[in-house]
Amino acid sequence: MDGGRCLGPALPPYEPLKEGHDMEALSRGVTVVQVAPPEPPLRDHLAWSLCSSLYMNFCCLGFMALVFSIKSRDRKALGDYSGALSYSSTAKCLNIMALLLSSLVFVLVVILLATGTITVASWYCHK
Repeated sequence: MDGGRCLGPALPPYEPLKEGHDMEALSRGVTVVQVAPPEPPLRDHLAWSLCSSLYMNFCCLGFMALVFSIKSRDRKALGDYSGALSYSSTAKCLNIMALLLSSLVFVLVVILLATGTITVASWYCHK
């Protein structure tokens, strides 16, 4: 490749201004560029949904949250931010419901065991 060849468009040669020109008298072009504020990153709650489906899968709510999280990630990859936001909020609600219901069941079992309403020993000795 020789050094005299350039790949871009040819620029006109530089010409210095003559001595009699006043820079303040020249017209100035104004260019206004409006930049939209960046959208906040969309959360798809995939890790939370995965934990909900593995550990607290109450009535398959964790699995459904995982499905909606994956749908949200797919929509985000396709550029459909409104669809991704809808699926993401559904996954979040399902994760919250799975967490609350699983916690309620766990607390209820602990209370019933503590009060003696149910006993673990009777399950093993029942014949």
